[in-house]
Amino acid sequence: MFGISFSELLLVGLVALLVLGPERLPGAARTAGLWVGRLKRSFNAIKMEVEREIGADDIRRQLHNEHILQMEQEAKRILNPLTPPAPPPAAAVTEQPAATPAPAPAPVTAPEQPEQPQPPRAP
Repeated sequence: MFGISFSELLLVGLVALLVLGPERLPGAARTAGLWVGRLKRSFNAIKMEVEREIGADDIRRQLHNEHILQMEQEAKRILNPLTPPAPPPAAAVTEQPAATPAPAPAPVTAPEQPEQPQPPRAP
């Protein structure tokens, strides 16, 4: 992890044994282990929080971009009404059961009116 070999660890252990003595060395090793564990947990918590924030920013940015695209499509549809509307983005599409088509309405006919005589034309 830090590029420390076994021989270097052994040398640090021997120096610690000489400095602290055999009575205090186990307590010092336990305390050092607890501090190292706390540091690792703190770094992991900070790393996870940063990753979560970065992920939340990406999601916000993506939603904002989708909203802008949707507004652009709406503006194009309003400005050019002859083109058919574009389908919504794939994320917004939800499956719905197919509806049965409604029967076509019967054609409406005007009531028959008798023809009215037209006045004669003058020559």
